Amino acid sequence: MAVTIYDVAREANVSMATVSRVVNGNQNVKPATRKKVLDCIERLGYRPNAVARGLASKKTTTVGVIVPDISISFYSELARGVADIATMYEYNIILSNSDERTVREVELIEDHLGKQVDGMIFMSDSISDEVRKEMATANIPIVLAGTLDVEKQLPSVNIDYEEAAYMAVKKLIDSGHKRIVFASGPFTRDINRASKKVGYIRALEEAGLPVEEELIIELDNSYDTAYQNWHRIAELPGKPNAIVATNDRIAVGILNGLRDNGLSVPEDYEIICFEHSNMARVVRPQLTSIVVPLYDLGAVAMRLLTKLMDGEEVSEEQVILPFRLEERDSMKK
Repeated sequence: MAVTIYDVAREANVSMATVSRVVNGNQNVKPATRKKVLDCIERLGYRPNAVARGLASKKTTTVGVIVPDISISFYSELARGVADIATMYEYNIILSNSDERTVREVELIEDHLGKQVDGMIFMSDSISDEVRKEMATANIPIVLAGTLDVEKQLPSVNIDYEEAAYMAVKKLIDSGHKRIVFASGPFTRDINRASKKVGYIRALEEAGLPVEEELIIELDNSYDTAYQNWHRIAELPGKPNAIVATNDRIAVGILNGLRDNGLSVPEDYEIICFEHSNMARVVRPQLTSIVVPLYDLGAVAMRLLTKLMDGEEVSEEQVILPFRLEERDSMKK
C-alpha cells in the first residue's frame, strides 16, 4: 500500500493540515514541527499525490504536450526545448502523439483536460475547426509551437515560413535557376498552402518568372513517399534541376531516390529544404537548409505558457523567431 498523508500525520502526531502545509512550503509551521514532519516523510518514503494536491490548490504543475509524431526529428527537437524549460520551472509534462489525425487531436485535448493539466502545448501542421472549437472551451492557456494559426487567435511561437520559403527560392534564382520544383507536404495543411507556397510564388513573380503548376508537387510528409516519387521530378519536361522541399523528410527521400537511380546532388540537382533537423545533417551530401530554431521554438513556447499560467503580463502572444539559410553540400559552390 502506498504511504498516505494520513500515515505521515499519525507517525508525526500532527494533523493532516500540518503535513499539507509542510509539503506545500507554507511557512506557518514551527521549525521543530516542520523537522519532525520532514523526518517522518523521509522515513516512511511518502510521495505527495500530485493529483490530490492539484484538487486542493487548483494546480497540478502538469502540462499536456500534443505532437503529431515524436519519432520525427522536427517534433522531437521541439519537445526537448519544451521539456527543458518545463523542468526549469518545475512543471511535469504529459506527452502524447496525435498521428496528425483531427479525431485523435480532439481526443487528446479532452484527455489532458481530464487529467487537470494547467496548460497545453500543441503542435501540428494545421488547426482544424474541430480542434479550434475544443480549444475554445478548454479554460486553460494553450500555446502553439511550430504551428501556424492563420486566424491568429491562439498564442504561438513560429518563424516567418513565407519569408523563409521566399529566401530559399530566391537563393536558387540568384544561382541562375529559372525553373524550380516546389516539393511540398499536403496543401490541406495551412503551413504549406498559406505560407510556404505563397513565399515560393512571391519569389518567382518578383523575378519575373512564370508559376508553372507542373513544378508544384504535392506529397505527404513521409520519407517513403518522397523516395518513391523521385521520378516525378526527373521526368518533368525541360528537366528543371533545382528543388525546394518543405521539410527534411521530403528532401532526403528525393535525394536518396535520385542518387539510388544514378543521379547526383548537387551536380544534377540542387536542393534546399526546410527545418535543418538531424536528418538534414546526417545524409550525404548534407542539405542546404532553412534553419528553423527547433529547440528554441519549443523552449520559448513553454516559457510563454508559464507566463500565461501564472497570469504574468505578456507583451506579444504571436512570437516570431529568427531563421537563417545555411549553405551545405546540396548546392554547387
